[in-house]
Amino acid sequence: MEQKAFKRPFVHLFYIFFLSHLVFCQLDYRFYDSTCPSLTRIVRYGVWSAIANDTRMAASLVRLHFHDCFVNGCDASILLDDIDSTFVGEKTAGANQNSVRGYEVIDKIKANVEKACPSTVSCTDILTLAAREAANIAGASYWMVPLGRRDGRSANKTAANELPSPFESLDNIIAKFNAKGLDTKDVVVLSGMLSFNAIIINLLIILCFKNKTTTCAHTIGFAQCFTFKQRLFNFGGSRKPDPDLEASLLKGLQTVCPDQVDSDTTLVPLDSVTTNRFDNSYYRNLVNSSGLLQSDHLLSTDNRTASMVLSYSRYPYLFLKDFGASMVKMANIGVLTGQDGEIRKNCKVVN
Repeated sequence: MEQKAFKRPFVHLFYIFFLSHLVFCQLDYRFYDSTCPSLTRIVRYGVWSAIANDTRMAASLVRLHFHDCFVNGCDASILLDDIDSTFVGEKTAGANQNSVRGYEVIDKIKANVEKACPSTVSCTDILTLAAREAANIAGASYWMVPLGRRDGRSANKTAANELPSPFESLDNIIAKFNAKGLDTKDVVVLSGMLSFNAIIINLLIILCFKNKTTTCAHTIGFAQCFTFKQRLFNFGGSRKPDPDLEASLLKGLQTVCPDQVDSDTTLVPLDSVTTNRFDNSYYRNLVNSSGLLQSDHLLSTDNRTASMVLSYSRYPYLFLKDFGASMVKMANIGVLTGQDGEIRKNCKVVN
């Protein structure tokens, strides 16, 4: 009896570690090498073409991937369309509707992949690769992506409405990341590229309101005025601007986003020369009190995150390295492998 009692927990532990290792190993860097060797080339060309036509698409594709993975894991559920009253997708969730972009890019890439490798590559893997290629084309370091994800057969509009928001406290944002297996470092790193808000194309908002001969910091993105207007005119109900906003930035923003309702949806652009570049300007501007959103500003003042913001502002290569690592972690959230899920032929509908 004692011998059996001794063996039983050992056997249980063996299966736990062995099976969990198998699940992890079902994602493989060479997963499609023999079944779809042209996959990376097809995805990269599709992303390059989309960005050549619209430079904002680089940030949009990364954000599309983020919004997918944070809702029931990386399963391409965000790509599914509503079907009358029989199926409710995530596209019309508050965090996605009239905000998330790039669906048609993934659909076009999927169609080309299907021509080369029918019923082989998941929409989830295509979206994961597209996000990597978009960031890389925009200037981020290249990171390796393990593949083998399968597509989900369901969507969760309720969960999509609970995505992290720039109007939340940093505690709430960190808690939502932790719930997905991501830590505080991932919050800081991914804030440099990903938007938490339904209307923001990207959190990398560094505006230049000075004359054209003055050097300004730039990166990718646009935002609508309502996402930060409270900092310009009535911060915390004070009827005054946020005192932490850099003076010239505040003045320029007040001009572009006057305190009236019809300016709420005005898009605030970056400098036209470098809006398509991905760099660490986001962090440099946080250090200089030029973070656009309140959630941005909190990263530079909170004891849990301030030192990381400072490091990334000083060492761009450190940020680029850590960004790739965090993207890999995010791409592994709740993945379906093996016999779970499916390989959709059309990313908009389940088979």
